[in-house]
Amino acid sequence: MNNEFDEVGPIDYLVVEFPADRQPDGSALPMLRDLVDNGIIRVLDLVFVRKDTDGSLAGIAIDDLGLEGGIDVTLFAEASSGLVNPSDVEEAGAILEPGCSGAILVYENLWAAPFATALRRGGAQLVASGRIPLQGIMAALDSLDADS
Repeated sequence: MNNEFDEVGPIDYLVVEFPADRQPDGSALPMLRDLVDNGIIRVLDLVFVRKDTDGSLAGIAIDDLGLEGGIDVTLFAEASSGLVNPSDVEEAGAILEPGCSGAILVYENLWAAPFATALRRGGAQLVASGRIPLQGIMAALDSLDADS
């Protein structure tokens, strides 16, 4: 692998749903900005969508969200690598409840790039990845407490 992707960290995505009765207010964006500023992640794509009550999807420009607190959204408004395509937006929108808005975030884990690069140079490849939902962790801890 001798190309521009030799030293790329793992790339993840997440879809966040905002309740129908609350517009995204941007309160989490400063924390996201800190992750970027501290070299932990690189935001590749950030897409906002709204799912109308009839199930139709519409994109929302971050500038049109009316975020509070004077947040500089330049970094996020420019985050468009092209990795998120219309079918990805449709797929993410399918899991949103009608009337809700959502955000699709694609990011590179910069903190893991040196480790991933070393593994690739040694011929290793990632064959599985996943996340343990918080609910699963809580249930496992509760089970351990019940067994004690």
